[in-house]
Amino acid sequence: MENKDFSVVDVRTRSEYSGGHLAGSINIPLQEVVDRAEEICALKQPIIFCCASGGRSGQATAYFKAKGVNCENGGSWLDVNFKRLK
Repeated sequence: MENKDFSVVDVRTRSEYSGGHLAGSINIPLQEVVDRAEEICALKQPIIFCCASGGRSGQATAYFKAKGVNCENGGSWLDVNFKRLK
């Protein structure tokens, strides 16, 4: 994550995000991703979506993969953070 060769989008609610999140991630709640698709598509790719468990980020990943965006489901934001620290 330090080299910023990708973007991390956390699709949890704002209140979940404010309770703890990955440094440098962007919070775009799942219910807003369709309306903010242009903003998301403009981010540095690949885009790693994360949430609490991987369910919501999986939905966002499927949506953007169908649009041709280079992205992946990172699962839980805690897992993404752990992988970053390795």
